Amino acid sequence: MRTRTDALEAWEEQVALFAIVKLDPDGVVRGWNAGAEALKGYAADEIIGEHFSRFYREVDRARDLPGALLAKARKNGSVEDRGWRVRNDGSEFWAHVTITAIRDADEVTGFVKIVRDISGEKRAEDEQVSLQRTFAHDLISPVTALRGYLDLLEDDLGGDNRYLRLAIETSEHLAAMASALMAEASRNAREDQRTFDVSLVVRGAVSVVLPAGAADRIHYGRLDTAHVRGDVLALRRAFANVIENAARYSDGAIRIDVVRGDDHVVIQVADSGRGIHPDDIERVTASGERGRLADPDDGGSGLGLASVAASVAEHPGTLTIDSEVGVGTTVTIALPVA
Repeated sequence: MRTRTDALEAWEEQVALFAIVKLDPDGVVRGWNAGAEALKGYAADEIIGEHFSRFYREVDRARDLPGALLAKARKNGSVEDRGWRVRNDGSEFWAHVTITAIRDADEVTGFVKIVRDISGEKRAEDEQVSLQRTFAHDLISPVTALRGYLDLLEDDLGGDNRYLRLAIETSEHLAAMASALMAEASRNAREDQRTFDVSLVVRGAVSVVLPAGAADRIHYGRLDTAHVRGDVLALRRAFANVIENAARYSDGAIRIDVVRGDDHVVIQVADSGRGIHPDDIERVTASGERGRLADPDDGGSGLGLASVAASVAEHPGTLTIDSEVGVGTTVTIALPVA
């Protein structure tokens, strides 16, 4: 038979899974449970008396997200939020937060804040968005190539062929679907702005691009730890595109370096492939543009480097391409460190 003591212990175990924080009307921490200590990394005597805004990222404090959440809880009785929160050691986790106002008559005397770590759910969502982006990108590539072949066929046959017109309309419909899918994936990833170690993301991009057994082509030089702030999915895809191009247009080793400087980190991917004609280097980052040495059988579409340039510019960083025909190509991405 279950005793009252057993029930109390079970209840305490459940409570310890959540961070329960008591705040005064101004947002200063006044109460702190074991779950809060385990999740956020502060002992009670370290955090009681401090403002709860220290749990938020600098960018969220700058836009006064903590104050806005308290204002909503004060007005509506409670508020829920999902987003990045910061532990005592500086690491971040994806949190589900509920803040409830405590009232005495019509006066708010404080707040109770319940926090749950849902980073596992966030990782699953991120992977889904990454798959969606990859699928959309990979769908656009053959559709774009198909449309190009249809245009060439139209030049040969003329525009009065009924089946050719239907094929062109179908390719346009597929391209529109892929673009809509890519736009939706970008909207879903709009909250994925955080600080991460770029060297780990580069390694992850290698595993995405190269099949099992082909990873021995990668030779790592320096792999400095360097943290940047941004969209981890977009940058992983950018690195993957660069590595994919190096693998596609060369047969030998691919060297990858991640070198941290004072205020920037440089990611460099070098291959010993066919290279890019010097007159093409400026335009290969434009959407749909391919160099004159490109082979239709390579499977490229001219979209990969364009998306890399766009992602790098958004962070904001720089993209440099150095290449010599018959010698190889080196792509250098420089990003500001967090």
